[in-house]
Amino acid sequence: MSDALKDHPDVVVFPPLIPLAILVLSVALQWLVPLHLLGTIEPMPRIIAGALVAAAGILVTVNGGRALARHCTNVNPSLPTLVLATDGIFRFTRNPMYVGGMTVLAGIALIFALDFLALLMIPAGFVLHHGIVSREEQYLQRKFGDQYRSYRAKAPRYLPLIG
Repeated sequence: MSDALKDHPDVVVFPPLIPLAILVLSVALQWLVPLHLLGTIEPMPRIIAGALVAAAGILVTVNGGRALARHCTNVNPSLPTLVLATDGIFRFTRNPMYVGGMTVLAGIALIFALDFLALLMIPAGFVLHHGIVSREEQYLQRKFGDQYRSYRAKAPRYLPLIG
């Protein structure tokens, strides 16, 4: 196989499918077996908090996408990474789109009182970490070497003080 065909991380699933799958599954489970945990929280404060959390997640995700576009590199992991984005939102997290996506899901869980979404985010986080993020990191280290190692030492994987 040529190097051009291997120039991408070997992720286990296309990343946007993870939040989409757990959202659909959680809605089905909530309908079939409602737990009524988040629904016990007063609706207005729960919805406002959820909207703020979701908005923050959207902001982080959009900033990540814009930074990658500004650097003229690919967002899609089936395509090669052309350059490391290390400025802007990428100074605070090496994975803003994943952090933002999970934050959006937490907000949706609150807004719609989707107990199963909150629960399914735990195994989804493991799949995201081991099946996508770890593989992307290995790829970036192979491709960019010391430049990536230096960046990795400065920016947290997910959030400051978390990974």
